[in-house]
Amino acid sequence: MHAESELRRLLDVMAALRHPETGCPWDLEQTFATIAPYTIEEAYEVADAIGREAWDELPGELGDLLLQTVFHARMAEEAGRFDFADVARSIADKMIARHPHVFGGDTPRSTGDQNRAWEAQKAQERAQRAETRVLDGVALGLPALTRAVKLQGRAARVGFDWPSTDQVLDKMAEEMAELVEARNQLGPEEVAAEFGDLLFVMANLARHLNVDPEAALRATNDKFTRRFRHIEDRLAEQGKTPAASTLEEMDALWTEAKRVERVSKPWPTV
Repeated sequence: MHAESELRRLLDVMAALRHPETGCPWDLEQTFATIAPYTIEEAYEVADAIGREAWDELPGELGDLLLQTVFHARMAEEAGRFDFADVARSIADKMIARHPHVFGGDTPRSTGDQNRAWEAQKAQERAQRAETRVLDGVALGLPALTRAVKLQGRAARVGFDWPSTDQVLDKMAEEMAELVEARNQLGPEEVAAEFGDLLFVMANLARHLNVDPEAALRATNDKFTRRFRHIEDRLAEQGKTPAASTLEEMDALWTEAKRVERVSKPWPTV
């Protein structure tokens, strides 16, 4: 009951912010399109708090994300399209339909059986939305690497896929050669196109290796940040800054940072 009262309070707060006479001017100016980037940003901040295991921050970040849902629902209600109750009903109905072994008479399933049933249910839902093509319904707003993996996964379900990682690696080498050729002989548009092709194949390799490319790149970003800060700290001990140092000096400190990591982590680092 406490959760219900707090949710009702949040809905009332949003209604007040969007009141045409007494509401907040900024909130009243917003549209679905202007709020959408904030929705994506808040989802990433939730993932960031989880990745850092910042459990004390997570309630606030989840609240920020919930606010986005409430904001969109309020604007839809004002336009006579739907309201928050429709949003909650929609996801509850979907979860019940996708879990007949929990809410119906089906027998308990293994994880593999559940995944297959989940995909079958999603396929049925796409058909009901007249999404008849294999790649229909893969959201345009996804991060590009994530969308690439999902597109390739859809194609793989109908047999359009390399059977082994060796062939993906061969294709990657081919795309790298084409990128070098474009760099040496063609213009910036061709270079960008070949670079995109290479990234697409790398996303496919990630899928074959069961690696989340977004998570892998985030981890590498964190590693780069951690090691570069080591460079800054060590240079500061010498009264220097990166801008006032040579590449050789910074590279030596980068190698030092890797050695420090090897002491704390027993697996190889790159």
